[in-house]
Amino acid sequence: MNFLKRKQQVSCATTDLGTPDRRSFFRLASLAGMAAASSSAAFAYDHHDGDHDQDGDHDQDDEGSELTNGDRKILIAAEIAEALAVTTYTNIINKAPFFPLLASDDQGYLLAARQEEMSHYLLEQSVTGQPSPFTNFFYPAQMFVDTQTTLNVLVTLEDAFIAAYLVGVRRFSTSNLRVTSARIMGIESDHRTLARVIGPNIDPSAGGPIETITGIQGAAESVDPPNNNGYERTLGWTRIQQAVNALTPFADQNAAQDAGFDTSQSYAFVPFQPVLPSPLGEFHSFKG
Repeated sequence: MNFLKRKQQVSCATTDLGTPDRRSFFRLASLAGMAAASSSAAFAYDHHDGDHDQDGDHDQDDEGSELTNGDRKILIAAEIAEALAVTTYTNIINKAPFFPLLASDDQGYLLAARQEEMSHYLLEQSVTGQPSPFTNFFYPAQMFVDTQTTLNVLVTLEDAFIAAYLVGVRRFSTSNLRVTSARIMGIESDHRTLARVIGPNIDPSAGGPIETITGIQGAAESVDPPNNNGYERTLGWTRIQQAVNALTPFADQNAAQDAGFDTSQSYAFVPFQPVLPSPLGEFHSFKG
């Protein structure tokens, strides 16, 4: 599948935005973010450019400062990623033939993940004051029909989200932003592991059990054990453009076609008010 070849290229991508589709995707995302006013005084910033390395401790500068251009780029890219995540989980729950056959605890993981991704999206939107510039998404053929494809793509996306939020940890301009990025990244890591837990539990009538899952690095990995990372994978990404490159085929029709995705149908992002599984795990403040 063309997508698997593309994933291997993405895993070692640089900041090159070489195709018109990628350039236009990133330009639209950036302009949408730059046009929005910063809207949450509780979220902490300082006046450094979040797209450059920072030295020193900025805790004293966090209160009352504004979004930098670099911060905004990362947050808008994160909104696109979260809108894509919500759309993915929604359609797995509503369409994938394996979902109603799962045990209740496995169903519960997918249901909770959908709520959590929506919560992330709304948090980021509250800061930028701007919705995601992309609200319709494309997927590889058989995405919500073939279970192996579903789990491969789901883990691929979670791999990308983890690496993207680690870019935030590296590039955000303030400690509060960096810690918030790490807090969201930890949840994306939970999602990756639990998606791999599901594989062996897939009913034979839905193509199970699934014993290997191929993520963004293009290698089939055994689901035993599902928590197979000693350290989160950065994918070598140090700039948010690299995450945008990885997500472009899901949001841009021309790039989707180039990647071999099914462009005959797009799936709409439908926002909702999330209810998180436990009050102890809710977002209480930007300071943690």
